[in-house]
Amino acid sequence: MFWLTAIFFCALGGYLAGSVPFGYLAGKLKGIDIRQHGSGNIGATNAIRVLGKGIGIPVFVLDMCKGWLPVVLAKWWLARQGFGAEMVSAGAIITGFTTVLGHMFPFWLGFKGGKGVATMAGVLIGIEPLAMFGALLAWLALFFTTRYVSMASLASAVGVPATMALLMVYRGHWDWVELSLGLVVMVLVFIRHRSNISRLLAGTETRAGKKG
Repeated sequence: MFWLTAIFFCALGGYLAGSVPFGYLAGKLKGIDIRQHGSGNIGATNAIRVLGKGIGIPVFVLDMCKGWLPVVLAKWWLARQGFGAEMVSAGAIITGFTTVLGHMFPFWLGFKGGKGVATMAGVLIGIEPLAMFGALLAWLALFFTTRYVSMASLASAVGVPATMALLMVYRGHWDWVELSLGLVVMVLVFIRHRSNISRLLAGTETRAGKKG
C-alpha cells in the first residue's frame, strides 16, 4: 500500500473518531440539547456545567480517549504495513491533527463542535506524553490561580508547542512535523476560544464554581 493512501485512511479514521460528539450525546440521554444551555459548547467543560460532574467527567475522559485511540491505532497499523519509523510518526501526527479537527468541526452537527482541549490531550498522550505533561502543568497553574477554565485551556495550548520545543532542544533533534502539529493546534484552540478571550478582556468571563 502506498504511504499516501495509508495516511488518507488514517486521517479519515481520525476525523470520524474525533467527530463523535460525546457531550451532545450525553445531553440527549438526559433529554437536553447541550447546545441550548450554558456556553452552548458540546465539550466537557459545558457538559460538567450543564449535566453535572457525574456525566461531564466521563465526557471529558471519552473526548480524551477518542484523541488517544486513533493515534495509537494509526501507529500500529502503519507499522504493520511496513513503513519506517519516520513515516509512522508522521502518520500518527497527521491522524492526531485530523482527530482534533473532527472534534472541533464535526459534520454530524453542522461543523460546530467543541474547543479541542480534551481531545488534544489524548492525542498528545499517544504522540508525546511529556508534551501532555507540560500542557497539564500550564492548565493547573492558570486554573488554580485564576479559576478561569478558558484561560487555563489557552495556557495549556501554549504549553504544548513550548514543551515540544524544549524537549527537542534537550534531545538535540528537531521534529518539525510534530512541532507544526503543536503550533497549529494551539492556533485552532485560540480561534475556538475567541469568545472567551473577548470576555476575559472585558472582565465578564465566568469563573469556575460560579454561575454565568
